[in-house]
Amino acid sequence: MLFAILLSLPVQAEWTLNNDGSSLSFVSTKAINTAEVHKFLTLEGSIDAAGKVQVSIALASLDTGIELRDERMGEMLFETGKFEAATMTASVDAEMLNGLAPGDSKGVTVDGELALHGEAAEMSFDVLVVRTGESQLMVISERPVVVNAQRFRLTQGLDKLREIAGLPSIGTAVPVSFILSFDLQ
Repeated sequence: MLFAILLSLPVQAEWTLNNDGSSLSFVSTKAINTAEVHKFLTLEGSIDAAGKVQVSIALASLDTGIELRDERMGEMLFETGKFEAATMTASVDAEMLNGLAPGDSKGVTVDGELALHGEAAEMSFDVLVVRTGESQLMVISERPVVVNAQRFRLTQGLDKLREIAGLPSIGTAVPVSFILSFDLQ
């Protein structure tokens, strides 16, 4: 009987991000009215047993659909030679995650920090957490997170891109959306 009680207690789970089931995209705006969707192809991350979340975005994995633009954005904007990744860290309620049964979902606000281009800023993320199976969890942005280029000292790079492309403007506020898939370890 004691064995059955111990088995029914919540297990502290650790989760690993599944890159193939995840996506992170953002919208850039140029020449005032032209918006384009871009994505990063390589994400890594985890949620540990205490609820500490870490997601790393490989900046060189940028995919805009145009190889030359990918290279220019990597070199001039993100400076991938100096800054390989952007990192989001946060803490979530581990009991809430472990308490979700397959098919359950819960909307939560997660406070965290985004580190990008040598700068860090506190941010809030409104997400929907969905337990998609016994050993799968998805975290989906309920609304885009707006990243301001000025906060992360990216405006000089934007100016270089604007000049080389001959554009009148490139927007500095960028909406970011994501679907993060995690597997139970």
